[in-house]
Amino acid sequence: QVQLVESGGGLVQPGGSLRLSCVASGIRFSINTVAWFRQISGKRRELVARSTISDNTLYADSVKGRFTISRNNAENTVYLQMNNLTPEDTAVYYCNTIPQYGDWGQGTQVTVSS
Repeated sequence: QVQLVESGGGLVQPGGSLRLSCVASGIRFSINTVAWFRQISGKRRELVARSTISDNTLYADSVKGRFTISRNNAENTVYLQMNNLTPEDTAVYYCNTIPQYGDWGQGTQVTVSS
């Protein structure tokens, strides 16, 4: 059974930074493309960033140059470093593999506000 546990969210002022973490059990990140998604209230979940097993990365245009996805395969963990945050980044952030093999985790809330 795949379980994904996201953490690291919180309240931050515009221009601030956060580092999100996602730990998985029941699936090996090392042999999968991993990704971060976010869901803004009232909107569909959207892809933020993804990293293939060969560390090729792709970012949504809205976060390019500000967010960085990385992984620690030994710890089966994926990270999302978020810099220069804006109120438009406020959302619940989720991780998952592509393709998806398990249910979504609970996500971690990121709120950017002064």
